[in-house]
Amino acid sequence: MPGYINDEKYMQRCIELASQGIGMVAPNPMVGAVLVRNNIIIGEGFHSTFGQAHAEVNAINNVTRPELLKKASLYVSLEPCSHTGKTPPCANLILEKKIPRVIIGVTDPNTLVAGKGIKLLKNNGVEVISGVLENECKALNKRFFTWHINKRPYVILKWARSADGFIDFERPADAPIGPNWITSQTARILVHKWRAEEQAILVGTNTVIKDNPRLNIRDWSGNNPLRVVIDRELKLGSHYNVFDNTQETLVFTKTLLPGHDTKPLDDIKTRYARIDFDSTAEYQMLEVLYRKNIQSVIIEGGAFTLNRFIEKGLWDEARIFTGSVLFKKGIRSPEIVGNSIESKEIGNSLLQIISNR
Repeated sequence: MPGYINDEKYMQRCIELASQGIGMVAPNPMVGAVLVRNNIIIGEGFHSTFGQAHAEVNAINNVTRPELLKKASLYVSLEPCSHTGKTPPCANLILEKKIPRVIIGVTDPNTLVAGKGIKLLKNNGVEVISGVLENECKALNKRFFTWHINKRPYVILKWARSADGFIDFERPADAPIGPNWITSQTARILVHKWRAEEQAILVGTNTVIKDNPRLNIRDWSGNNPLRVVIDRELKLGSHYNVFDNTQETLVFTKTLLPGHDTKPLDDIKTRYARIDFDSTAEYQMLEVLYRKNIQSVIIEGGAFTLNRFIEKGLWDEARIFTGSVLFKKGIRSPEIVGNSIESKEIGNSLLQIISNR
């Protein structure tokens, strides 16, 4: 239980701060920290960029009267680290600054930490309270927790369907290549924002052939995700946008042809990974991404690829747009069952977000 009535209020502020690091700190977690003295915030900070200072450091550096640290409480959404990575241990800094009280949202699932930071603080006389807004703090870092606990990326399925339940209409052989828009520009901007928040985006061969997508964030700002393409027979030509060498691209294939190794020339941003296209193919893909420290992936289609992940239960969240257009016939939208998280109007579409039960 919180030690003071305001513990949850300050922890909520930690979560708000931490969320500003989305898309910028992976594979690190998003973390926010607040320093409080006599119910007044004297410093706050968050982890803003991978490899740069952690939230606790930024909060401490934000304090204009350092002498107050010895009488302050530190709120932090995730257990302070106790090991040296790209930056020194935050738990040691807390001890160095003689901060007497630390309130933690959730224990770090990383085996390098996993309670060690809390133990170090307690063993050195710091009052530690943990579990304040624990579920909210864990949800903030759902990608980080999934990667460490389930040993795979957090999987987000995304697609748009017509009002009568089709993901695409029937395309004749001479149909022009390009996306078949169901949603509005507003929804497309939102999708680009999502891409900037995740580390990878995956599509199947047919999606590349039919839509020739770029899979970038041209309508948003931030980091482009790793493009992941399923090309079992290596039949996709270099003229497709996913091979334009503007961002990192990974191709899953059955056989690596000469010259298609995993370490091509430095100026080529496309890599290849061989997997067995059997009943475990999707597990293999996630295993490869896990080994590459990819903590989240958006799967944007097509229907065959989406259904494969749905059938195996290899998904955590689904984001589904339903537009007002009618196709009458075509490729049926995937069917999925889960717990409703959110439902709202986005432009001319209804957005539904559900989680895997």
